[in-house]
Amino acid sequence: MRIVLVGPPGAGKGTQAAYLAGNLAIPHISTGDLFRANISEGTPLGVRAKSYMDDGNLVPDEVTIGMAEDRLEQPDTAGGFLLDGFPRNLKQAEALDGFLKGKGIALDAVLDLEVPEDEVVKRIAGRRICRSNSAHVFHVEYQKPATEGICDTCGGELYQRDDDREDTVRKRLEVYHTETEPIIDYYKSQDLVITIPALGKVDEVTRRAMAALGRGE
Repeated sequence: MRIVLVGPPGAGKGTQAAYLAGNLAIPHISTGDLFRANISEGTPLGVRAKSYMDDGNLVPDEVTIGMAEDRLEQPDTAGGFLLDGFPRNLKQAEALDGFLKGKGIALDAVLDLEVPEDEVVKRIAGRRICRSNSAHVFHVEYQKPATEGICDTCGGELYQRDDDREDTVRKRLEVYHTETEPIIDYYKSQDLVITIPALGKVDEVTRRAMAALGRGE
């Protein structure tokens, strides 16, 4: 299957993408991984991306599109793929359609993870990260540490990242509504969008998505 996964920040896209790709036996292709791989390998696109990022500028669409197209040329995508974080806007969506059309293939579905905005803010603004090891993540409501402000795993101090503050989260949501949400209507016009309620446990959301794709138990 060839799938695009969309949803607001905090919807659990990364987690669901990994589970769905594993269940469907297709590669999970995330924008973050594309950037890290191209930059670490020093590819021409990676060098261009890094130059923009080092100057504090946004990476142009054509660079992101180029990275995605290069990745989709790899042999492991022949049987399908799951795109997470790409396309991010209409220009990227149109470029993806053109690329796939040139290959004589098309998307099978666009999964839209639906989460109320207040829940998104609660999920992200409630995160607390360990200063000693950023892989240790807690939440003031959903995953409280035994001792407030202290990491259960290593005893490090827990803190709130600037990116997780409520005002920053709401700005990220504004960008999502302006730039990314329009691709949902774009794909609805192609009858590709499947809306998945993304509240509840991770495995419950995965089961809903798999059932919607006709791959449920």
